[in-house]
Amino acid sequence: MARYFVTGGSGFLGINLVRHLLEKGVEVVSFDLLPFEYPERERISEVVGDIREYETLKEAMKGCDVVVHTAAALPLYTPEDIRSTDILGTENVLKAAKENDIARVVHISSTAVYGIPDHHPLTEEDELDGVGEYGKAKIAAEKVCETYRQNDLIISILRPKSFIGPERLGVFALFYDWAADGHGFPMIGSGRNRYQLLDVEDLCEAIWLASVLPAEKVNDTFNIGAKEFLTMKEDYQAVLDVAGYGKKIHGFPATPMIWTLRVLEFFKLSPLYKWVYETASKDSFVSIEKAETVLGWKPQYSNMQALIRNYEWYLAHRDEFAHASGVTHRVPWKQGVLSIAKRFF
Repeated sequence: MARYFVTGGSGFLGINLVRHLLEKGVEVVSFDLLPFEYPERERISEVVGDIREYETLKEAMKGCDVVVHTAAALPLYTPEDIRSTDILGTENVLKAAKENDIARVVHISSTAVYGIPDHHPLTEEDELDGVGEYGKAKIAAEKVCETYRQNDLIISILRPKSFIGPERLGVFALFYDWAADGHGFPMIGSGRNRYQLLDVEDLCEAIWLASVLPAEKVNDTFNIGAKEFLTMKEDYQAVLDVAGYGKKIHGFPATPMIWTLRVLEFFKLSPLYKWVYETASKDSFVSIEKAETVLGWKPQYSNMQALIRNYEWYLAHRDEFAHASGVTHRVPWKQGVLSIAKRFF
């Protein structure tokens, strides 16, 4: 039976991936800064550790057959933590895989590597231009992967769009909180732009395919995103319709909103960071043709379905994280001054 080593196993993607892998009938080792405190705990092995600590990582990886590297410091972390985790941590993961004679790695990157593009859809061959420390670090991490490919590692680089589903909170919790409390929601710009998302279950299946298909197919880079998506206003309005209060998405001119959010971010009064608010009013979608053709990957969920699925999970578990906050996708982000704006919608 194959043994999978999952970095970031206690994170939003990690939890869903562990469940997906268990359904596939493989053994799983979770490696994360936080313990794996979920019902599946008794069915896996877990190691609490930091990917920046090489010896601990290498020892924990012994006996595994495949590495799935999902661990990352997200944009709300400090620049130092982002660089050390996303770049040095990735190098440690690949070095440890090499030392343990593990030939296959699936590396989770991000479409943040494309920055704020001037055309769509984006393909894997488009220029990389990361925005902020996170986007730049993700590009650097991919370059590390390319170096290790030359050292005989088989490395699939997956670039997912923002993914949502069960266990996802973060910035989406802000929207779901307003919807659940019977409020409308402001949108940067008209909302007529098309902004592709991704259901985490579809991402997990792409990871699985990258881990089992022949090396000549998977030793490459793939965009991963929803196949079906409408405008932002249409997709997000579907959640407000499910909430049942008759509320609407309200579009506002992008430029003054962006400048306001820049000021609020500077004074740490808003959880929204540059890549979120400067791309929210623009088209943002990638071509998934390569993943469909080469991997035979078939996404099951549209934007709208993924948002509603995530919202329904949020409602069912809202009491569990009512007083929690932080900077990861697993907890709600503090709304800051935006909680005051909620009253007007």
